[in-house]
Amino acid sequence: MYREAFTRNYKCIISPFTRVSYIHPYAKSFGRISALTPIRLREYASGNTKEELTARERIDLLLDPGSFREYDTFVEHQCTDFGMEKNKIIGDGVVTGHGTINGRRIFVFSQDFTAFGGSLSKMHAQKICKIMDKAVLVGAPVVGLNDSGGARIQEGGAVYSPALTDFTFMVRDTSYLFVTGPDVVKAVTNEDVTQEELGGAKAHTVNVRDFIDFLPLSNREQAPTRYTDDPITREDPSLNHIIPFDSTKAYDVRDVILRLVDDTNFFEVMPDYAKNIVIGFARMGGQTVSIVGNQPSVSSGVLDINCSVKAARFVRFCDAFNIPIITLVDVPGFLPGTAQEHNGIIRHGAKLLYAYAEATVPKITIILRKAYGGAYDVMSSKHLRGDINYAWPTGEIAVMGAKGAVEIIFRHVEDRTQAEKEYIGRYFK
Repeated sequence: MYREAFTRNYKCIISPFTRVSYIHPYAKSFGRISALTPIRLREYASGNTKEELTARERIDLLLDPGSFREYDTFVEHQCTDFGMEKNKIIGDGVVTGHGTINGRRIFVFSQDFTAFGGSLSKMHAQKICKIMDKAVLVGAPVVGLNDSGGARIQEGGAVYSPALTDFTFMVRDTSYLFVTGPDVVKAVTNEDVTQEELGGAKAHTVNVRDFIDFLPLSNREQAPTRYTDDPITREDPSLNHIIPFDSTKAYDVRDVILRLVDDTNFFEVMPDYAKNIVIGFARMGGQTVSIVGNQPSVSSGVLDINCSVKAARFVRFCDAFNIPIITLVDVPGFLPGTAQEHNGIIRHGAKLLYAYAEATVPKITIILRKAYGGAYDVMSSKHLRGDINYAWPTGEIAVMGAKGAVEIIFRHVEDRTQAEKEYIGRYFK
C-alpha cells in the first residue's frame, strides 16, 4: 500500500503538468482561462523603464528550452480584508514549477513584481513551499528568482528567504536586499540612504546555469562529470614564473588557478567581497573541485574577519555536497589591529579552522609561498587533517617572516640589518 502511494506521488512530481493541462478546457468553460491572458500581458506591459524581464521570461532563460512544467497556475489569494476579495490575480504573484538545466532536473520559482509587487501572501508562500517539498523528495536543487516587495501587508519577511539559501545572486543597480527600506530608515534614524547603499548588489554574477552545472543535485549525489579535451597529465611551464621569488612582491592567485584547472574555466564565488581570499569551483579531469586561495594582490593575502567567514562558509558547503577542496596557501598571518581584535578575529578565524578540521571530503593543500604562524595552521594544514600537502619551490613555512623574527630575537642588537641578513642566510636558503 505504501509503495503504491509513493509511486503515485512520485509520478505526480515527475510529470505534474499533465493534470493542469486537463484543467484548461474546464477553466475556459468557466471563464477563468480568459483571466490568465491579461496576467501575461500585464507582465509585458507593466514593466518599468529598465525593461526588466518578466517572471516567465526569466525562467525560460534559466532552464533548457521547453523543459518548464508549471504548478498551481490558477491559484489565487484567499484574503477578504481591505477589499482584497475584489482584487485577485491568477498565480498570486509567483510562477512555480520544475524543469531542467543541461538535462538535470531542478525546481524553480520566479516572483512576479507586476502582481501585487511580488509580495508574499499565504498562497504565494504555499506555492513556493510546495516545490521545495517536492525537491526534497526527489533530491533536486531549488532556484528562486526573487523580485518581491516583501510581505503582503494585507495578510500580514520576504527578505529573510534569500538569507536561508546556499548562494544568492544579485544584479548590480537592480537587486536590493534589506529588512527595512530607505523610507523606514529615514523615519526611524533620520538617515538619508539610497537603495543601492542600503542593500545593493556588491557581488555581481550572471551565469546561474554555469553555477548549477558544477554542483550535484543534492547531497545524496555526486557532482556531474564533464568531458574535456584538457589532458590530466598536462604540464604548464609558465607556473615556474608566475609566483615571484621575492615574498614582498604581489601576484594574482587566479593566474595560478586558471593554469591548474580544466580549460582555464574557474567560477569564482563572491568575487567582490573579502577580496583577500578567492573561492570558487572548477574541474580537474572532468570532476568538480572547489578552490580556496589567498590573494597576495589584496592586502598581501592576510586573513581577516570577513575573509575567514567567507572561506569557512564555502568549505562547509563543499563538505556538505561532497566536493573536494584544493587550498592554495600564500598567507603572511592574521590581520593585526584593534578593530580586528575588538570585532572578534579569534572567534571568526576559528570558524575557518573548524570548517577545515571537520570537513571529511578530500583536502589537498599547496603552499605557494608564505605560510606563516597561526594562519598557516588554519589554511588546511596537515595539522587540520589535510589529506595531501604539497609545497611549491618558493614555499616558506615558519612561525613568522624573517623580518618579524629578527625584530624579536635580535631586539637588543644595534645592527638589525646585518642580523636580518644572517638570519635569512641561515634559515631561508
